[in-house]
Amino acid sequence: MKSHFFAYISRMRFIQRWALMRNTAAENVQEHSHQVAVLAHALAVIRNELYGGMVDAGAVAVAALYHDASEILTGDMPTPIKYDNPAIRDAYKAVETVAEGKLVEMLPPELRESYRDIVTVADSDIETLVKAADKLSAHIKCLEELKAGNNEFREAAFQTRRALEAYDLPEVTYFMEKFLPSFSLTLDELK
Repeated sequence: MKSHFFAYISRMRFIQRWALMRNTAAENVQEHSHQVAVLAHALAVIRNELYGGMVDAGAVAVAALYHDASEILTGDMPTPIKYDNPAIRDAYKAVETVAEGKLVEMLPPELRESYRDIVTVADSDIETLVKAADKLSAHIKCLEELKAGNNEFREAAFQTRRALEAYDLPEVTYFMEKFLPSFSLTLDELK
């Protein structure tokens, strides 16, 4: 039996994000997932090194790489639509769960259990860090668009910042204080 799992995963690069917004730079799900993995790993390391955490930073990074894998089958639903109505949010979550299951079922039986907890995150600490990193990635995208003069992202930047603050996670606060300001700088200013 041949498996289409990784062929589907490689198609993440064809799914565009921010479909309702005018973008100065397009972003696809594969790029986004890489950034979320880097950020989630950083949040896990910060939690472990500074706040006494015991989370597996590698497991967090891997879960982040696959956190939007279901969108290969569902497409990317814009946040304002997905979260505006509880019925839509719950229905979309159910669709995501079915899509995650379909992806796992594409794997040979002997690999399914190894990937099930990656594609469908079961650990609440890992899920929290991945969600925070996902929101952090969205906020960074907003900052980059604003830096490019695209005021279309002004309200999204405000909302994502507010959401990050609402997490009330010390590792997120630390990241925002130490690293986030650099994303508003030009390359020359980073020197």
